[in-house]
Amino acid sequence: MNEPLEINIDRAARMPLAVQIHRAIDAAIRDGQLAHGARLPSWRDLAVQLGVARGTVRVAYEKLADEQLIAGMGAAGTRVIHKDTPSKASSRLAEATPLPALFHDFERPPATFQMGVPAQDAFPFSLWSRIMARSARAAAAAPVSYPDPRGHIELRREIAAYLALARGIQCEPGQILVTSGFAGGLGLILRALELDGRKAWLEDPAFILTRIALEQARVAITPVPVDQDGLDVAAGVRLAPDAAFAVVTPGQQSPLGLTLSLERRLALLSWAEASGAFIIEDDYLSELQLRGRAAPALASLDRQGRVLHAGTFSKTISPALRLGFLVVPPQWVPRFGDVAAALAPAPAASIQRAVAAFLAEGHYLRHLRRMKRLYAARREQLLACLTPRIGAGMQLHTKGGLAVRLDLPEASDDVAIASQALPYGLAPVPLSPWYRTQRKAGLLLGVTNINDRRLAADCDRLLALIEAHG
Repeated sequence: MNEPLEINIDRAARMPLAVQIHRAIDAAIRDGQLAHGARLPSWRDLAVQLGVARGTVRVAYEKLADEQLIAGMGAAGTRVIHKDTPSKASSRLAEATPLPALFHDFERPPATFQMGVPAQDAFPFSLWSRIMARSARAAAAAPVSYPDPRGHIELRREIAAYLALARGIQCEPGQILVTSGFAGGLGLILRALELDGRKAWLEDPAFILTRIALEQARVAITPVPVDQDGLDVAAGVRLAPDAAFAVVTPGQQSPLGLTLSLERRLALLSWAEASGAFIIEDDYLSELQLRGRAAPALASLDRQGRVLHAGTFSKTISPALRLGFLVVPPQWVPRFGDVAAALAPAPAASIQRAVAAFLAEGHYLRHLRRMKRLYAARREQLLACLTPRIGAGMQLHTKGGLAVRLDLPEASDDVAIASQALPYGLAPVPLSPWYRTQRKAGLLLGVTNINDRRLAADCDRLLALIEAHG
């Protein structure tokens, strides 16, 4: 695909047009705008774009080729071959990396103990490739018109059927909006319900990215403690009875893995109904409960239209999809549809069609069953490896969803330990940043991508780093 190329020529200038074109492309290459490997338009296409003779562009290209800045590569087109990237371009790219304290790398294979990603070695690549190819062809053959901003209707139908079966939510496809992951769904909720700048309950501890998103929306966050029964609703009422909404992970609390008790669920719904508040249910692990059956969604108990249920396919299929969904109370469907159309339309149609087929043909539920068995076995392997090795002041917990929680002595610097583990291919997640009002040192060890052949060595390396911090 051609890289964007802006060239301004001055027909009144004494400088020949070919020289102007040559200098513009030369500058774009040398300042890093056109990187090594970037494809240039053919000289015929660029001539049409600029309204000049084809021979003029050809002269400019030939001079660039003589200077070894570009090269013709047959069917692959004309490409930039200059590799020297100036320091200012490098620094600009480094500065653009989003949330570097939270995301240490992108688009790389998962590291050992990394959270939030499915098993790389167990993904059904061949099946998924066939479905994606078929869906891409269908999307390409679809009418050339604007797609439904709420999402492809077949996907919304399949999501509604899945939620009724697996999460106990009875809803119509019209109540579902397809989003760009949980983050896209959260942004849509904040805008549609005009919650920017309002007051909210947030679990303590809570998913770090959720907290950052609320802070960026100028939400006044009230951290509400979590105990063995989940969110302490009475504490929330005491701390911020006038909150406009609450963000909760009732199925498997993030990151502690606890399930919100029925008593607390009813109390939370009662508070929302009495105060006119909303509840954003982050169902981030969906049905991936490794012991027993997952509790029904909080939205399944909602009779007053106070719960907005947010799900995602990031943990169950792949985060690369950037695909999630919202279930919206009926009275809010028109408002959410309008905001989605204006500000947050659903992702690419081909991806949506592929996920719809994955659900409709039964692959999704079979994949979930296989992954639950695999992850449960890998968790047991990790526990068996760590239990005899951990030292005094350390404790293992298994209610962390798809992660094992390793509590560390209070004085431990879990952030430093996690950072020093990265060069060894280990990506444990420090626990302390998840808390707002207290500090508990620990490491969250994802179980989805451990390798049994390297597990003992990986555990020894991690514990050696912990011991080095004393």
